[in-house]
Amino acid sequence: MAARRALHFVFKVLRHEEFEEGCKAACNGPYDGKWSKTMVGFGPEDDHFVAELTYNYGVGDYKLGNDFMGITLASSQAVSNARKLEWPLTEVAEGVFETEAPGGYKFYLQNRSLPQSDPVLKVTLAVSDLQKSLNYWCNLLGMKIYEKDEEKQRALLGYADNQCKLELQGVKGGVDHAAAFGRIAFSCPQKELPDLEDLMKRENQKILTPLVSLDTPGKATVQVVILADPDGHEICFVGDEAFRELSKMDPEGSKLLDDAMAADKSDEWFAKHNKPKASG
Repeated sequence: MAARRALHFVFKVLRHEEFEEGCKAACNGPYDGKWSKTMVGFGPEDDHFVAELTYNYGVGDYKLGNDFMGITLASSQAVSNARKLEWPLTEVAEGVFETEAPGGYKFYLQNRSLPQSDPVLKVTLAVSDLQKSLNYWCNLLGMKIYEKDEEKQRALLGYADNQCKLELQGVKGGVDHAAAFGRIAFSCPQKELPDLEDLMKRENQKILTPLVSLDTPGKATVQVVILADPDGHEICFVGDEAFRELSKMDPEGSKLLDDAMAADKSDEWFAKHNKPKASG
């Protein structure tokens, strides 16, 4: 349960949703039981990059790979909050602190005031062949290259100047997703989803989930297409019109999360029966 509270000193809860069975687009990973998702960020999902925390009831931990290299954000308040909570911080560059969520996911906090745009500056993913990845993300998915460093094998990409960027960092020895991998998501006009799927078919690229409708109890139904890049990084494109309805901030989000954590007795059950929670 610590993971669901882990980022409270950085982000605020935007919405929380509970599901009785696994997602048909594997949003919660390869699990078919009860699960939840909590969206956290600095502001509304329409104009901020936000994180989706998924919790599978009965799964205690997930093996980390080297695929996700971290999220970088600018927030002196986050640094201050971490210090007050005595959360481990390591200064890796002047004014930049590395920290970890309980699951081992890395965050890089720049100790400066919040920018006028999204404080989340970039998400860094490992790639095995930078040029091959650039061809996929730029030529097929339409991203713009903002920075490129051949010597350091890195590139900074994005769809807009004022949005969070995607950083691709070359690694040796291949990309290992292990069991703790996630996916990155973008919204686009719903009418573009069939064309995107057709493009990937023509280019013989991997489609993990063809165009499908996903239901959320009591909320809007969205359409998504889920792809995989050359290194197997999962990418979700969701129809923007319905997503704007689904992603509205819920003032009861924090309470729903707290209530769900209070009601979850899985740790007690496993302890009582002297059994470990399953590993992902």
